[in-house]
Amino acid sequence: MNLYQSDKIRFIAGFVFIIIIYSVFYIFFLENSNLIMSSKLRHIIKFAATIAVYLVGTYHLGKLEDSWMSFLWHIIHVSGLCIITALGLFDWFISSISLHLRLFANSIQELLISPLLYLAMGLLNKSLKKNHQKA
Repeated sequence: MNLYQSDKIRFIAGFVFIIIIYSVFYIFFLENSNLIMSSKLRHIIKFAATIAVYLVGTYHLGKLEDSWMSFLWHIIHVSGLCIITALGLFDWFISSISLHLRLFANSIQELLISPLLYLAMGLLNKSLKKNHQKA
């Protein structure tokens, strides 16, 4: 049984799931000023949200006919996850990281969970398909 009728529906479903994860993460976690927790738990929640977006994107982009989108998705997320994991482990086990490194890690994590990366890949794919069909 085919869950989606077309690549377009699959792409839109992935986009909606990523928006939901992103919104829940920001509303209930980052923007909640009453939330008091340890830095380790905060790291785990951020990492879990990033992994969830990665898995949704992998599932929805991995089934498309253009395999380069899936490859690009993997390269961007795996490299970003390696950077923030290394910084998180350093923060946990060796010493606190500086404010600049913490902001850098937050920027990378924001890029990885943002629906804009997923959307940009879809728009790039659509424009390249149009150019390929014209030629």
